[in-house]
Amino acid sequence: MARDSASSSAAPGGAPKQKKVRWYHQVWQAYQMTRRSDPAVTWWMVGLFVGIVAVAVAIGIAVGQPVYFTILGLPFAFLAALFVLARRAEAAAYGQIEGQPGAALSALRTIRRGWDFPEEPVAVDARTQEMVFRGVGRPGVVLVAEGVPHRAQRQLEAERKKVARVLPNVQIHTLQCGNAEGQVPLKKLGRTVQRLKPTLTKQEAAEVSKRLKALGGIRMPVPKGIDPYRVRPDRKGMRGR
Repeated sequence: MARDSASSSAAPGGAPKQKKVRWYHQVWQAYQMTRRSDPAVTWWMVGLFVGIVAVAVAIGIAVGQPVYFTILGLPFAFLAALFVLARRAEAAAYGQIEGQPGAALSALRTIRRGWDFPEEPVAVDARTQEMVFRGVGRPGVVLVAEGVPHRAQRQLEAERKKVARVLPNVQIHTLQCGNAEGQVPLKKLGRTVQRLKPTLTKQEAAEVSKRLKALGGIRMPVPKGIDPYRVRPDRKGMRGR
């Protein structure tokens, strides 16, 4: 009997069957992670939930159908609370990796589609660990540096000239990620890149990406990335391997 139960819990080939993670488990994990760095998230969620339900009840009383409008307001209140959790969890996740080498890449890789960002940087200052990352999309090539502004600018200019020699007719955008004047904050980096205007077709962007891969990059451990939609940053990646 014990042998039968053990075999049923294992997948074919002897590997243990992976337990499926339900959506409410992910929500609870996101809430716990966010609450550690943002204790006010509980009050924001509860306040918004209660406020929306109260408005629904008030409208229901006014029109003579309090039960109907209360039931109608509950899912809207629940969705609003989840929305607040997602936004504050995203901010908490960015806060955990801000200042880490490779944090800019983590933010860039949250862009869902239309851009290709390899996992390795194209330039690294071995002494200060400042990096430049390169991505390709329909707006052209984007170079993103993180670090002290004047040093980051020198790295960006060197990489811009390198890309321009290979792709002289392709638009090259340069950005600095950071909190200094003229830099883009980490949490706004993905949206800033997404707002760049397209200048290439999908086929042209694919060809540009193929040609740039020949230039290669520098392989080194960087944070593997965060996903604000799952709001579970890769802590192992942030610590380094």
